[in-house]
Amino acid sequence: MSTTTRGGPAPREGSGSASDLRRTVLGLALACHTGPTVVVTALSGAVAAAVGAPAWTLVVVVLSVLLGQLSIGWSNDWIDAPRDLAVGRRDKPVVRGLVGVGTLRGAAVGAGLAGGVLPFVLGPAAGAAHLVVVVSGWLYNARLKSTPWSWAPYAAAFGALPAFVVLALPGAARPAAWVVVVGALLGVGAHLANVLPDLDDDAATGVRGLPHLLGRRADGVLAPVLLAAGAATAVLASDGPPGLGVVLVGVSAVLVGAVAGSVGLVRPTSRLPFTLAMVVAALCVVALVASGDAAVS
Repeated sequence: MSTTTRGGPAPREGSGSASDLRRTVLGLALACHTGPTVVVTALSGAVAAAVGAPAWTLVVVVLSVLLGQLSIGWSNDWIDAPRDLAVGRRDKPVVRGLVGVGTLRGAAVGAGLAGGVLPFVLGPAAGAAHLVVVVSGWLYNARLKSTPWSWAPYAAAFGALPAFVVLALPGAARPAAWVVVVGALLGVGAHLANVLPDLDDDAATGVRGLPHLLGRRADGVLAPVLLAAGAATAVLASDGPPGLGVVLVGVSAVLVGAVAGSVGLVRPTSRLPFTLAMVVAALCVVALVASGDAAVS
């Protein structure tokens, strides 16, 4: 691919030198959306440990989620490459010439197939749940991100993810309903927060998902509210009275969410609501892990 845009030339593929290999590896590492991939994978492992997954199950869960998240991240940068090149997004590896579109496509498909098949060794229900996660991510990247239904894949994927972890346990374990609700709230809140920094670039390339229709101010308020609601749900779902630590996590999530929402109202162009929303998301994850025993019904 040799298209040149204001972001620079797209990379040539297939030269095979050691330098090109290093650039490709770096490009793949960056294009997988490293932060979210690591966080989601770590969350899944933490939840699996919290609900008492055996070592073998824990390894398969973590590897499956990692492969699925790599596939979703790589497919995002592959599918979005024309838009990223058009607006010159230098934070994107394709625009910087680190990795080619064909390489991303092959990596995304390979990781998607592996991440779709591997979880079935833990049982058909677990495999199906993780398949929902991967397919939802691909549907978002391929089509739904540009529609008012952009929130739906996030709700489905994040709701199915903790369900997958519980269904992967030996025996007849089933996820409690609140686990799916917390995951869905976390997913939609993360979606709104994640899009905040990119609203202008997205608008320039015709992406009109739910966050774009709501507008920056509404996104900045709604994202932390949903994330705080997820944390509060996880706290209240604990068996018996929640411990002091869990309560403090829930209260902190609500307070940080209130600050983020206030900033979103007063300064709709600020990046602070996005940062604070990520803090609320982290607290929501802590609350979910702390309530892990109640996640299995």
